[in-house]
Amino acid sequence: MNRRIYITAAVLLSLLCLFSVYQVYRHYDNEKQHSEEFAVLADVVQQIQDKSNVEMVAPADVSGDIETLLSDYKALFQQNNDLTGWITIDDTTINYPVMQTPDNPDFYLEHNFEKAYSDYGVPYVAEHCDMALPSDNIIIYGHHIRGGKMFGALMDYTNQSFYESHHIIRFDTLTEKSEYEIIAVFKTTVYDDIGFKYYLFANAETETDFTDYVDECKNLALYDTGVTAKYGDKLITLSTCEYSKTNGRLVIVAKKVME
Repeated sequence: MNRRIYITAAVLLSLLCLFSVYQVYRHYDNEKQHSEEFAVLADVVQQIQDKSNVEMVAPADVSGDIETLLSDYKALFQQNNDLTGWITIDDTTINYPVMQTPDNPDFYLEHNFEKAYSDYGVPYVAEHCDMALPSDNIIIYGHHIRGGKMFGALMDYTNQSFYESHHIIRFDTLTEKSEYEIIAVFKTTVYDDIGFKYYLFANAETETDFTDYVDECKNLALYDTGVTAKYGDKLITLSTCEYSKTNGRLVIVAKKVME
């Protein structure tokens, strides 16, 4: 009887070990596949840019003629017309397409560029932000993947020295190339009555609305960037999970650099 129990326990332990090994393998295999998928997309864009004949056009309604789009992104837009932009931060893994599906807001939380299920998702714009106007503030969400993957790379900005050498974020729409200068990096919480509801602000009805938003971002900032924004500036807000608190978020707000 004891021998039977011993054998059963040994078999169960072996199965548990095999399952654990499988889970680890699956995790790293998914991570590799995820990285390769985005590398292919980035390569499509890079090859076009390397031709050095990128057409620059005025902002336009991206729902219109595809010929109004920047040549960098035409091919990818034809593959998936949920594409709404591209975000890049030097010396990080952030070099990704940005999606938007207003009628199904969180679709790309768990889907890849090909619309297949993915734990990693794709960075995407909040449904209440208008990319055509554009809104005063474009809110972009992305998963915090450990190891500096996806928007997990934003955690580098908790270190002021990293900010000082990486204060510019490049965010292109389908019709315009732009750079944004960071004005604030802060942590907050969501789904409670305490945290800053930064995710609700897309358009300012008044100058006071805009100023209040910027002031609260600056008040919560982990350090002083010495940069602020005034009514009429265009903002982007990057948001990802932050695990020091329940339902924590790391948020980076930047203003468009005007030519």
